Amino acid sequence: MKRHQMESVPRTVSTVVPNTAEATHVFDIVGYSQMKGRGREEHVTSGTFVVGGLHWAILLFPDTHVILLDDEEDNVTAFLELQSQGGSKVRACCDVRLVDQTTGLASSAAPAQPDAKTFKVFNADESNRVSCLKMKRTEFEAPPYLVDDRITLECVVTVKKEPRVSRARPVPRIKVPPSNMMQQLGDLLESKEGADVVFDVAGETFPAHKLVLAMRSPVFKAELCGPMRESGTEPISIVDMQPVVFKALLQFIYTDWLPSIRDLEGDDNSEMIRHLLVAADRYAVDRLKLLCQSILCKNLRVGNVATTLALADQHHCGMLKDACIEFMSCPNMLDDVVASQGFVDLENTAPSLVA
Repeated sequence: MKRHQMESVPRTVSTVVPNTAEATHVFDIVGYSQMKGRGREEHVTSGTFVVGGLHWAILLFPDTHVILLDDEEDNVTAFLELQSQGGSKVRACCDVRLVDQTTGLASSAAPAQPDAKTFKVFNADESNRVSCLKMKRTEFEAPPYLVDDRITLECVVTVKKEPRVSRARPVPRIKVPPSNMMQQLGDLLESKEGADVVFDVAGETFPAHKLVLAMRSPVFKAELCGPMRESGTEPISIVDMQPVVFKALLQFIYTDWLPSIRDLEGDDNSEMIRHLLVAADRYAVDRLKLLCQSILCKNLRVGNVATTLALADQHHCGMLKDACIEFMSCPNMLDDVVASQGFVDLENTAPSLVA
């Protein structure tokens, strides 16, 4: 019931995906040597370009940008600068690639800048500039990058925008109907279509299917498919069983349930349940045998407990036998049970069991 209620509750789904904007700006510096010598605070600024709806620029410091100590290397540095004013914080990264002047191919300077593709926070009001290149001058200002006093930087800028979120929509689902295999097998039994064996029970005939019976009962399997199987086309005679009991047995074998199980509970139908238990034990239909024990256990009474105990003992129903003994052992029940006709019959037929 709870599972059905959970499945009937409406379910919706939304999807969030990353949202980035990327563009490449080629910063071509002609007459590179003339840009040098203006001081470490001076820089060369690229033209403004737009990525992700924001304005950016590349700042190149051709002279040493910091005061060097004796053991420090001289580097050329570049920065990515956010030039748009106002707004909230922006996350972006810049991968600077140097163009080989002989081949025209660009190679990333990432080995010298391992965090080049790490997104940094930009804020026009506070920190609008982030380092994007730091390279040894001896490598930067040498062929094949610096040729004929010209050097070209290819700057790939990626801006991380707010993730895109889809609208909420119903979760797609395909309803699968419940299994009706047992219903189909029940219909097969009722229709008698393809039946290849017939049973005669007290003059009433019951067509059935050997394969189904053999699958559900090892006893039927031995009788119908084993070396001792019945031969010929004559109906197989079933003795010591009522037609209504055999019909219920077949119904359970085909459908794994007794549709009228509630009608079988209670004192009025206990006799039918007893006969079904005997039939289930006879043909080793274990689940039916347990089902009958469960019904008899729920309906134990002073007047039937002794008879039920005898039945349980005769057909090796250990759990039902224990339940009967526990019921009979109750101090307020014992006298009434001993006075019942069933207990008198039990003393006569199975004195060892009473002991």
